Amino acid sequence: MPQPFDQSSYQVRFEWGVAGLERLAPADVVVVVDVLRFSSTVTDAVASGRTVSLTDAATWSRDGAAVAAAAREATVLIGSLRNAAATARAVLEIQNRRQQRTSVAVIAAGELTDAGDLRFAVEDLLGAGTIIAALSDLGADHTSPEAAAACESARGLRRALRHLLTASGSAKEIAAGVQATAKMEAAGLTPTDPKAAAEVDATDAVPVLDGDEFVAFV
Repeated sequence: MPQPFDQSSYQVRFEWGVAGLERLAPADVVVVVDVLRFSSTVTDAVASGRTVSLTDAATWSRDGAAVAAAAREATVLIGSLRNAAATARAVLEIQNRRQQRTSVAVIAAGELTDAGDLRFAVEDLLGAGTIIAALSDLGADHTSPEAAAACESARGLRRALRHLLTASGSAKEIAAGVQATAKMEAAGLTPTDPKAAAEVDATDAVPVLDGDEFVAFV
């Protein structure tokens, strides 16, 4: 039976973190949005021809990597501001290949605090909303109220995206610490900095989870 918060009557859904993913009805495609730094860094790595191990990513991302791992039963795409339009096109291509209506859960990762609480992350809201807007532009506009609100917040704030993202608490945290950066570099990755992460549609690369590896969607 449908549950009040599962958004099952809508094609495009939106939630926060692993708990939010579990609240939603199962979706055919899950788009993980963790703009600083998981999504942007994995996208740029895949764009350069590399693959990224989910196991390795879990050592430096306890947010986005956790959502991706929890969503394995679906097709898992990694979305960000940098590849928002390409992610939307990939979702529509998956639907074309399946030849049937395809449900999409767009999951903003947020940030887990040391206490285990999920912190609202403005950059993930804007990234998710930009992807939902791109889906709507392509005709996938049967969105839940939650997804519609994220979409319109991103549309309304599009001109301020760079400022909002680089001035966010997450960006300040990145500027103040090096632990996550060191772990990413140890895994052979070049972290995407906040200014670059704020660039909308900078790449057409879309990572998709294949086993334990993020590879380019083709």
